[in-house]
Amino acid sequence: MKDGQAKQKVIIAGGGTAGWMTAAALGKVLEKVCDVTLVESDAIGTVGVGEATIPTLVTYNRLIGLDEAKWMSAVKGTFKLGIAFENWTDLNHRYIHSFGITGKDHWTAGFQHFWHRGRELGVAREFGDYCLELIAAEKDRFAHLPDLGLNYAYHIDATAYAGFLREIAERHGVKRREGRIAEVRRAANGDITSLVLDDGAALDGDLFVDCTGFRALLIEGALGVGYDDWTHWLPCDRAIAVQTESVRAPRPYTRSIAHEAGWRWQIPLQHRTGNGTVYCSKYLSDDEAQAKLLNDIEGRPLTEPRVLRFRTGMRRQHWHRNCIAIGLSSGFIEPLESTSIHLIQRSVMRLMRMFPQHGVHQPDVDEFNAQTAYETDHIRDFIILHYHLTNRTDTPFWRHVRSMEIPESLAHRMRLFRETGRVFRANDELFAENSWTQVMLGQGLMPETHHPVADVMSEAEITRFLDYIIENVNRTANGLPAHEDYLKSYCPAAIAEPA
Repeated sequence: MKDGQAKQKVIIAGGGTAGWMTAAALGKVLEKVCDVTLVESDAIGTVGVGEATIPTLVTYNRLIGLDEAKWMSAVKGTFKLGIAFENWTDLNHRYIHSFGITGKDHWTAGFQHFWHRGRELGVAREFGDYCLELIAAEKDRFAHLPDLGLNYAYHIDATAYAGFLREIAERHGVKRREGRIAEVRRAANGDITSLVLDDGAALDGDLFVDCTGFRALLIEGALGVGYDDWTHWLPCDRAIAVQTESVRAPRPYTRSIAHEAGWRWQIPLQHRTGNGTVYCSKYLSDDEAQAKLLNDIEGRPLTEPRVLRFRTGMRRQHWHRNCIAIGLSSGFIEPLESTSIHLIQRSVMRLMRMFPQHGVHQPDVDEFNAQTAYETDHIRDFIILHYHLTNRTDTPFWRHVRSMEIPESLAHRMRLFRETGRVFRANDELFAENSWTQVMLGQGLMPETHHPVADVMSEAEITRFLDYIIENVNRTANGLPAHEDYLKSYCPAAIAEPA
């Protein structure tokens, strides 16, 4: 920053994971060019149930300089290698969407084409058997394997994570202001000028970040940007969360267990288990959903069940004038593939790349909105895929999602895979070819053919190729320590919570 040039005043409205992820990154990276104040009220609770993550969080944590073992001890975290989907394709059917790379690709075609050829010849095993992360998850094993590029994420205590980030942010000059937002003041041109708190204090700013969650006090309450409702594709509109004591060693994966009108999650931490159910209130009442959740959970409940109401969709603008919405204020896609924290992270990264040091420029605003919308649409399609591509017809809910119209962008991906076995990753989409392949195969969509490059190999060559991968995967997985043992040596929980 040039001598004498004033710092930009950034006001973050709301704390929680979104607020403190934004504050920690801005403080760490842009401390010399902006003054950051975060306003939150202890009287307003946070959602705090985003406890399962995906591998992109590893990158964010490294960016802001977190010591992994230290912060994992603080958040009582465990490692995550994927998500097990149970009862989604059919009752009593199970598959894992892992974070790894399955098999070995050729530059002309993905591994699924060689696997498909092997399947036709009767020499291939299950698709997931060729993925190290998946087999390690099944065996409850984990270790850092940087030389092999083992892909992993975390299960975390979201509230503790926000607290840990607060320490990082305040260390880099971020100021926290306690209080409720009573008024949003705007200039004649429509820009936000200040936030007035319930004690009458006014916080002036140049740039405002809305992290007020579902309330969206700034981006919607003050600026009224509008909301695109996606409940016709994603009809679940309720969630209930409850924490329980642990009854077994923590698995290195999340469980997603479909039920008659949605699904429930099971997220193992070192000191407890996070549980919850996502459901459609049209087919299941709140009382019925809560009774079912409490009947299905394992272990003694540690908290009272908490009901969350939501509407899946996205703001029509994520950045409008001098306000940027990050987190739930920007939109909501149910947590089926643990993308909530990822979307926070992506918006934070995007903000830092386009930080408006000399005033807001409309091309930046347009690009920010276009990138955010494209990425969110892609994730939306991936979530819809899990519901729509199913054999279940046992309840009205599943009959509805199976027969509903879907976005053409998703229909195209499914046709392409069904007819050719191909998946193409466009631009910087979150879910790459292997993720789409794992879920489409897991949900029962089998390609009708494969790329001709797979036919170049003889049956003996295909057999040796597939067997070699299996041998390497199993040898490596069997050499890993038990997940629980690795946690105890690497990042034991710093403080045990009372039962």
